[in-house]
Amino acid sequence: MSREIVTLQVGQCGNQIGMEFWKHLCLESDRKDVFFYQADDQHYVPRALLMELEPRVINAIQNSEYRNLYNHENVFIADHGGGAGNNWASGYHQGKQYEEDLMDIIDREADGSDSLEDFVLCHSIAGGTGSGMGSYLLETLNDRYSKNLVQAYSVFPNQNETSDVVRLTLNADCVVVLDNTALNRIAVERLHITTPTFAQTNSLVSTVMNNDLVGLLASLIPTPRCHFLMTGYIPLTVERQIIHFYCSFSANIVRKTTVLDVMRKLLQTKNVMVSACARTKEASQAKFISILNIIQGEVDPTQVDEILQRIRERKLVSFIEWGPATIQVALSRKSPYVQTAHRDNDLSEFDESRDIIQSLVDEYKACDSPDYIKWGIEDPDQLLSAEGKCLWNSGTLSLISPTFMVF
Repeated sequence: MSREIVTLQVGQCGNQIGMEFWKHLCLESDRKDVFFYQADDQHYVPRALLMELEPRVINAIQNSEYRNLYNHENVFIADHGGGAGNNWASGYHQGKQYEEDLMDIIDREADGSDSLEDFVLCHSIAGGTGSGMGSYLLETLNDRYSKNLVQAYSVFPNQNETSDVVRLTLNADCVVVLDNTALNRIAVERLHITTPTFAQTNSLVSTVMNNDLVGLLASLIPTPRCHFLMTGYIPLTVERQIIHFYCSFSANIVRKTTVLDVMRKLLQTKNVMVSACARTKEASQAKFISILNIIQGEVDPTQVDEILQRIRERKLVSFIEWGPATIQVALSRKSPYVQTAHRDNDLSEFDESRDIIQSLVDEYKACDSPDYIKWGIEDPDQLLSAEGKCLWNSGTLSLISPTFMVF
């Protein structure tokens, strides 16, 4: 039975991140029953709730090419449309004022799920709607759906903003911390985008949102209150830039990706989407509580064990003294719907094998024709004499077997 996830997009930042998330999910997700439900006309509708106190961002979504993706009954815009004026108290008060309308949408979506697992809240800590109304929704969800998990993707404008941290501590089961400084740094330094846009940085967040919350809680959170997580994503490639970031630039090289490269880079603080103390001069003093690596693709589990042993021997990461040093690895299969530039297996030699098999198929079909004896003689194209391909010699067919390496 599928464990459904309902996504709440609150405020400008939350709805922009949510939009990029659903774009990403529509391209590659095969967990359609978790994030979508099937409408009467057989098309799939996201389990998403769009909530905003001013109409600008949601109007942009409704006028985009994805306007028919959402259930329009799951869209809430305040009657006055004036927003919260970047005031946390105003957003919180308006959340309380519109509680009946907001909870009616949430209850309807929750009741339509067969086995609801958790809620995912996308919002910003700054401003008024995402932080203020988001805080009120967290409190209400924690009270009304106490048996369901609540996960938040919270974007901090800087390290000094703490307006919503108390609610995140008390009313959320897991909080993925992100900040604009780190997201912009990754876009500039890692992706070489001179002036990142909101769509580009929001797309970075969308790459790390498709996670199993139960697995995160069991693997990473030692105590209920210690549930603030840092996240990273590797590799960020040219292909992903083209798909998600809509950049145009000269040709770049896609280098070979190995499991060792991925796991080492995930430990580097420059690839983390939050500017924690590990990004400063106190990096040597920074310690991890636990680490979970989710690797997607064809990976040999024995190779993962060897790499973990190498990381321990070289002491590439420092853990707390009062708990066990835990690095866990989850292997996930790659979506069959998306072609990526990176692959764990080098199977390019199969192109040559395909030509060999095709030549055999052509010869087999030619056997039924009366002029089969002339096949390959009258048509020069049928005489394949290149290395690794079909070679005729005195009526004898010999095949040169290709070799390939699997990493």
